[in-house]
Amino acid sequence: MDARHGHRWLVVVVVAWLIGGTAWHAQSPPRLSIVIVVDGLRPDQVTADQMPRLHALAGRGVRFTAHHAVFPTVTRVNAATFATGVLPARHGLLGNSIYIPSVDPVRPIDTADHEALQKVAAADGQLLTAPTIGQMLERAGKRFLVVSSGSSGSALLLSPTPDAGTILHTEFARPEAWHDKAVAMLGPTPAAGLPNAERNRYATDLLLRVGLPQIRPDVVFVWYSDPDTTAHARGLDAAETRASLVAVDGEIGRLEDWLRAQGRLDATNILVTSDHGFATHTGGFNLPALVKPFVRTMADGTPDIVVAGGAVHFRAPDDARVAAVVEALQRDPAVGAIFSRDAGRRRGTLSFEDIGWAHPRAAELLVSAAWSDGAGPGPRGQSTASGRAGHGSTSPYEVTNTLIAAGPDFRQSGVSATDSGNVDIAPTLMRLAGIATPAHTFDGRVLEEALRASSRSLSATAADGLPGGTVAIAGAYSVEQRVTVVDGVRYFLQATATRQPAPPPR
Repeated sequence: MDARHGHRWLVVVVVAWLIGGTAWHAQSPPRLSIVIVVDGLRPDQVTADQMPRLHALAGRGVRFTAHHAVFPTVTRVNAATFATGVLPARHGLLGNSIYIPSVDPVRPIDTADHEALQKVAAADGQLLTAPTIGQMLERAGKRFLVVSSGSSGSALLLSPTPDAGTILHTEFARPEAWHDKAVAMLGPTPAAGLPNAERNRYATDLLLRVGLPQIRPDVVFVWYSDPDTTAHARGLDAAETRASLVAVDGEIGRLEDWLRAQGRLDATNILVTSDHGFATHTGGFNLPALVKPFVRTMADGTPDIVVAGGAVHFRAPDDARVAAVVEALQRDPAVGAIFSRDAGRRRGTLSFEDIGWAHPRAAELLVSAAWSDGAGPGPRGQSTASGRAGHGSTSPYEVTNTLIAAGPDFRQSGVSATDSGNVDIAPTLMRLAGIATPAHTFDGRVLEEALRASSRSLSATAADGLPGGTVAIAGAYSVEQRVTVVDGVRYFLQATATRQPAPPPR
């Protein structure tokens, strides 16, 4: 080819680029990976009637039937695990409510608020104590994007530092200039609702009109706040909750349709997951009230015990009182599994090591509500927590969550019964991005069984032995924990507390 013909070819390419407006119409588009987090989605909610688009996506990809959230089964703990691929013992975000004495020595911090989390980062030197995939991707020349209608705290945890990518949240953006650009294009953020359909739709608009075409990311997290937002307020079987599932399914369909119209669908890996499962609440579990009789007043007039979510922090060492609190909790039928820093000396407790919670920020105790298989109204699974419905306990209905994956790098029309977890999302994304990571970067594993390039059988369980666990006993109270291990990765499945009935009076 002479210089003249070469020049003509270059002009044609440039004109085609300008007409398309982006690089999305290239003949061989680069791989894109999108993780859609549907907050609180239970696997049994993904049906052809209720969520036809997601159900169809599962039909052409891989559906994981033994996928697990990290415990505690709450949003921000799992958001931090999505971002890092490690357990709380390494990333340091230990609950939806956390106690950081350097920020507030008396009260817990609500991690739903990104501004509160920024105070933690400023006071403690860092928010998460493990590197994030956003940082790794950006260092490798890739672009990482978070788009969210969930809490601002969960959005920040997915990308906690400026070097970890871009955030487009319905209430803020990082860099801040993107928020003004989004409002100029889309208008102000709609008010929250039940269902939260308008905000979820706005998040999709942020993705399709701002994030994908203008930022051109390589890896994206999209977070939809429903069904969690609606189910907490209305219950699992409420008409509003069912409507929220239909609406979120429509947003997933909008994304697929847009990718298809752009010629990008066949080059995009889509993973749909949730941060946790869900259960109906029956009430009775009130940890602050149970702990209150043991609280003493410090010299400055403040209480010496702080309860943050399910964590019980003693501001001064007091072994005898810790033991007394454990005994009181074990007597209360609304209390489920109890985890402790020193399970070897705390009869009837499980170890922080069992759930990957042994971080320097950890409390002396971590306590779960009790749970049962009960149903009504709605699907099976109940816990003694307060409110209509929610999550956070060691129940399998809250630990077991959703994962569906489809795209050019995943096998077609398959079901994986191999145990997997939210801790595996990050290492799998790095494999899809073609970025090698040092050994022990992650606590999770690459989901090899679901990848087309893998020789592992999708139907094999691939477990390193049968599920096992621990039984801890203290008098009439006992707690049994179930775990399994795959490729050296330990998955927490559930923990169940039981109590022997008192003997009849003589």
